[in-house]
Amino acid sequence: MMGVMAGEETRAVRATTERDPAAPALRGAGKAAAREPGAAAGTPARAWATRLLVVGIVLSAVNLRPAITSLGALLEEVRDGLGMSGSVAGLVASVPPLCFAVFGVTAPRLARRFGPGAVVCAGMAALTAGLLIRPFTGGTAGFLAASALALMGIAVSNVLMPVIVKRWFPDRVGSMTGLYSMALALGTSVAAAATVPLTGALGGGWQSGLTLWAALAAAAVLPWLPFVRDRDRGGAPAEPASAQGERSPRGHPGEEPSSARPPHEGPGPETGPHGRRAPGKQARGEAARRAEAAPAVRITRSRTAWALAVFFGLQATAAYITMGWMAQIFRDAGVPAGTAGLLLAVTMVMGVPLAFVIPRLAARLPRQGPIVLALGASGLVGYAGLYLAPAAGAWAWALLLGLSNCAFPLALTMVGMRARTGAGVAGLSAFAQSTGYLISIPGPLLVGVLYQHSGGWGLPLALMAGLMVPQMIAGVLAGRDRTVEEEAAAG
Repeated sequence: MMGVMAGEETRAVRATTERDPAAPALRGAGKAAAREPGAAAGTPARAWATRLLVVGIVLSAVNLRPAITSLGALLEEVRDGLGMSGSVAGLVASVPPLCFAVFGVTAPRLARRFGPGAVVCAGMAALTAGLLIRPFTGGTAGFLAASALALMGIAVSNVLMPVIVKRWFPDRVGSMTGLYSMALALGTSVAAAATVPLTGALGGGWQSGLTLWAALAAAAVLPWLPFVRDRDRGGAPAEPASAQGERSPRGHPGEEPSSARPPHEGPGPETGPHGRRAPGKQARGEAARRAEAAPAVRITRSRTAWALAVFFGLQATAAYITMGWMAQIFRDAGVPAGTAGLLLAVTMVMGVPLAFVIPRLAARLPRQGPIVLALGASGLVGYAGLYLAPAAGAWAWALLLGLSNCAFPLALTMVGMRARTGAGVAGLSAFAQSTGYLISIPGPLLVGVLYQHSGGWGLPLALMAGLMVPQMIAGVLAGRDRTVEEEAAAG
């Protein structure tokens, strides 16, 4: 898999190079930096840091959803144990998007001050603490507070994952997005499938079934510890990682396109006499520094940013309704608890292969609208099936809704494609995710209220299907071939 990522040439990167005049200079500066003593791409320290960073990304992604899906699998037991009504259970299902909206917006500022590695490390530590405390608070209020602590850690990591990928693996956006999206889907599905049987193996108490996922979160803290003190790049070998598999638009590995060279610089050696860098390289290094110091993009001026935020919010609404309520829908239809958890796991595990395929496909297309429409149609058929024959066609509906939930990795991929600079991606990621999660807050709560007052799943499922239509419209608009920087400048 790493070999595939090292050789990938994505359309998103080619578009970035063509649209951003500073991009070739940034790559040239990176290559020059890689030739400095101790920074060569092949040095053991840099290779070790690259591998450790990939491990950290994967382990963090695995932990981004078990806190939610493990609760969904045991929701009936938790409701009975804490005396929750259907409306309060809906509130519990709305806590994740609320926390993601409130805390996610702080992630870029924290990353600038402390470094992204330190912020993700602290986020995984907060997740561990929240998962340890949550089952033993003894009441609904304490349960919600501990859940908020865990979700705060998830929130900042959610926002920083696209930023980390874009900044440290700029020529592998599709592959790396697919890798951590696949890990995220794997963690989600494993927690959904394994929580009920593991709870039974540990004695049958829902507290033990929820607590065990803290161990997985604790493991995700470790890879980030070496990067905590680096406040600039978190110790990540950005330039060497890019240079190893970089291809120019002409298709020659490692070759910088001729258009990247200033007019006065010929094809001669890149270093001058006595080992000094040539003036052209110094100019490109200065261009890289100017690009890093560029003013922040006015994201709110971009229509694409707003469309992406709405798309992100509506797909998050569908995802959190699914994670919070889908097992209960099957259980109410007469499906045993263990099978209902397995069906939820099937829905989540669909994202494991597709989360790797969809970002790579999306990165090669100028517009992502066709993918948005295909995923939305799958969701509409799945909701119709849950209404008409929830038990008889349970496995088919689980598969279709799993396909529909792959709008999440698609949205993350579009975050990296709709901005051409690191600062643009950071701003767009924070805006789209924070605004999107604000949009998604009422959905799970409203489903709980409708379920309690109607006594069935007809109205909740109608709501879910109805929200799929604006999701498809917003996704088509967000998938157009343009960048937020262009729109912000024009606005």
